[in-house]
Amino acid sequence: MNRVLPRMLPWLLAGPLLVYMAVCYAIPVASMLLRSLNDPRWSLDHYAALPGDIVFLKVFWITISTSFVAMVSTLVLGYPVALALSRARSTAPLILIVILLPFWTSVLVRTYAWMVLLGRHGLINEALLALGLLDRPLQLLNTTLATEIAMTHILLPYMILPIANALRQIDPSLARAASGLGATPWGTFRQVILPLSMPGVAAGALLVFVLALGFYITPAMVGGSRDVTLSMLIAQQVDQLNWGYAATLSAVLLATAIGLIGIAQLIPGVGNAFRMTK
Repeated sequence: MNRVLPRMLPWLLAGPLLVYMAVCYAIPVASMLLRSLNDPRWSLDHYAALPGDIVFLKVFWITISTSFVAMVSTLVLGYPVALALSRARSTAPLILIVILLPFWTSVLVRTYAWMVLLGRHGLINEALLALGLLDRPLQLLNTTLATEIAMTHILLPYMILPIANALRQIDPSLARAASGLGATPWGTFRQVILPLSMPGVAAGALLVFVLALGFYITPAMVGGSRDVTLSMLIAQQVDQLNWGYAATLSAVLLATAIGLIGIAQLIPGVGNAFRMTK
């Protein structure tokens, strides 16, 4: 009994979480996958029709391209912030608060804020008109640009924090050694800091891309009629009670996310990204 209890203790501690995940996640997902196969009858007709479905192909491409742009923009904006956060001492808590305050705010509230900023009579247009830079308001809201701006703002912490964590783990003596050997600050960054921070970059990029794939509220509220993403199409099909097609699209979205994570794990140096940034 004394030997069995230590072996069973991890399972006993994790048991409530495993039951919760099974009931609230695994069973609903399995039910959704089954509905894509048995509605209205058992077949693969829904999946077989996808390659010839022009609407699906267009929406899928919009989803992938939007997620890719959001990933790149968060990387370009987030890496300098992560670098500043990793090197800051007294101001590090302040920088962290600035990063996390939007993160703690509801996605719906942040999206509404961008609607106020980007509307025809929003703060940006009103400011440009007051400065005499415009004759009439710009069409900023309900555009692809608005979607990308809002998604970048919401996803930025997911890129900054893994990169900052990776940068903090770099031994400062490496940069000093490179400088002592005659490397310029840019050369030190390019040959030492950047390569060693790539696990954090990989973790942040993967996290942002996968999260962006499933975005619904932001593109639905600030995007245009041509910016329909896969999650929006799923919601439309559910509203129309087209459960089989909606379940099929959900399965494709889930498979895409899992496939990307699996591919990332196979890339040399990227597979350990999450473990190295802990």
